[in-house]
Amino acid sequence: MRICVILEGCYPYVTGGVSTWIHQYMSAMPQHEFVIWAIGADASMKGKYKYTLPENVVEIHEVFLNDALTQKGIPKRYKFSKQEIATLRAFVNCASPDWDLLFKMYSQDRIDPISFLMSEEFLDILINLCEDEYPYTAFSDFFHTVRSMFLPVLYLLSMEAPKADLFHSIATGYGGLLARLGSYKYTVPYMITEHGIYTREREEEIIRAKWVIPAFKKLWVKFFYMLSECAYSKASMVTSLYSDARKIQIEMGCDPDKCVFIGNGIHYERFKDIPMKEPSEHIDMGAVLRIAPIKDVKTMIYAFAGAKERVPNARLFIAGPEDDKQYAKECYDLVDLLEVDDVYFMGPINVVKHLGDFDFTILSSVSEGMPLSVLESFAAGRPCVTTDVGSCKELLAGSPEDDFGMAGICVPPMDIPELTNALIQMCLKPEARYQMGIAGRNRVAKFFLHDDMIRKYQNVYDEVFKRWQG
Repeated sequence: MRICVILEGCYPYVTGGVSTWIHQYMSAMPQHEFVIWAIGADASMKGKYKYTLPENVVEIHEVFLNDALTQKGIPKRYKFSKQEIATLRAFVNCASPDWDLLFKMYSQDRIDPISFLMSEEFLDILINLCEDEYPYTAFSDFFHTVRSMFLPVLYLLSMEAPKADLFHSIATGYGGLLARLGSYKYTVPYMITEHGIYTREREEEIIRAKWVIPAFKKLWVKFFYMLSECAYSKASMVTSLYSDARKIQIEMGCDPDKCVFIGNGIHYERFKDIPMKEPSEHIDMGAVLRIAPIKDVKTMIYAFAGAKERVPNARLFIAGPEDDKQYAKECYDLVDLLEVDDVYFMGPINVVKHLGDFDFTILSSVSEGMPLSVLESFAAGRPCVTTDVGSCKELLAGSPEDDFGMAGICVPPMDIPELTNALIQMCLKPEARYQMGIAGRNRVAKFFLHDDMIRKYQNVYDEVFKRWQG
């Protein structure tokens, strides 16, 4: 089978949980051919892969959203029908446009991506919307916001979809849109897998974002919910990593019959024989993550500084790539500002080699799905301190059919005092720490094996085709 996997903002340009997952996922299915349809932000990323692609990846197609904003030339005048105008009006209102008609217009009929955004029809729609919804906002701000919002979508709709038997997007958003476009183009099924809930993550980012004019934050949120509805509505299957994520997908309008959760799985055998750390005068905590705002490394640094006052022999090792250079600099500056000793930024590491150096691990994210770093830490017998995001609490406590016991400590996100106390507890209670590590190792060995995960996804592929053909 020829499967087109659609990825946004991750593999093969960026390392991390989702990228590692998809790399191992494709490698574990040599019976299938994979086509990668990668969505990046900027064309400067083109061809700069952080991974050697598996042998069964037969094609890679790259598309960059910023290219849409640099489109030049005079578009051809197009006479829109009443039905097309109605659909475009719903599109601009972030309502429920007729996506199949949009696919026909921009993919099949090959309308220029900016033809609508430079038309009188667009201007009329925009004026009416501005008068109704944004009467006290500068029209120029509204015009440029809407144009920057919708031009990338129309640009994507004009893309030539790679041929495949199945389209599999690893998110909703722009990737989900392309999956549905590919399904329309070749009359084949598509499915969605969400590691986190993409739309909720974008909503959180927009609320905090300084680049979004406050008056338009609601519109941006509606925009991503519209893309989510587009992806969910015609997908044959929608998978998530944990039960609560499935509930959120259903709350957002996805058909419950389509929704199934399949937990992550890791190569347990790579980690199970990592020995406990040699006796040392230091207590070493490790954070294996991307240095990016979503990982909230700053809260971790503040909490470690507080814990260091009670546990002066504690050390913190932060391992992983600098996904956001500016944020990474802010983290380095924070360490200097707090004048806290024994914080080490390691850069990317060989996790198997270095997990043995840690007594326990930390994850302070504000959003997660089912983090591979926690499962790997467990497999190595290391307990974790995590924030209560995604499936972390369930991973630490176990499911109802799991009586292995707690595998760490879970605290609210962005709560410096709670995280500080958790780090102190973990440092000062070595026996409890050891027992938590054993619980985590047993939990992974029983419930989170990579081969089991791959088998479940293969069954999902079979089910997708049964539903499509039925």
